[in-house]
Amino acid sequence: IHVYPLFCSVIIAALERQVFDFLGYQWAPILANFLHIIIIILGLFGTLQYRPRYVIAYATWAAIWVTWNVFVICFYLEVGDLSKESDLLTFHVSQHQSWWSEHGPGCIRKEAPISGMAGLESHSYVSVVGCAVEYQYIEVMHSAVQILLALLGFVYACYVTSVFTEEEDSFDFIGGFDPFPLYHINEKSNHLLFKQTYL
Repeated sequence: IHVYPLFCSVIIAALERQVFDFLGYQWAPILANFLHIIIIILGLFGTLQYRPRYVIAYATWAAIWVTWNVFVICFYLEVGDLSKESDLLTFHVSQHQSWWSEHGPGCIRKEAPISGMAGLESHSYVSVVGCAVEYQYIEVMHSAVQILLALLGFVYACYVTSVFTEEEDSFDFIGGFDPFPLYHINEKSNHLLFKQTYL
């Protein structure tokens, strides 16, 4: 079973997303990505070591990961009461937004200190202009890629689990635990036969 291309793609995509979530101080996605990377490694280990339970755990996580990414898409597209301007993904610890909101393709970042608070960079007014793609769509594309990879991983994990199960079911136990199998040569009878021939 060739597991490396899929698992490499999944883990590279997860690491790439982790880096940009770190840069944007998005604590909820950082924790989710960290857990995702651990379970990817666990699933790869289960596949290589023929441990179906680990593969099933990965398949279960893949379904949860799809749900999480659907939520992230809804968050950035402001579905329902969700707002991309809220600090929900930072656990209400800070007002940071996605790293792509200021560093997207074509974006020009301008800072202007708020009057009366000059010298405090944290209180500067930041304006971003000229972005080729709005940051929420970049985040949506990231989540869409994660969903696609998770679905492929889920299907692959189900396939691997079924292969492991078939191999276990097809193993022939007939005579496997018999101390004297049918093809066992009785050395004592052969010895007696040889002795009679000699006499």
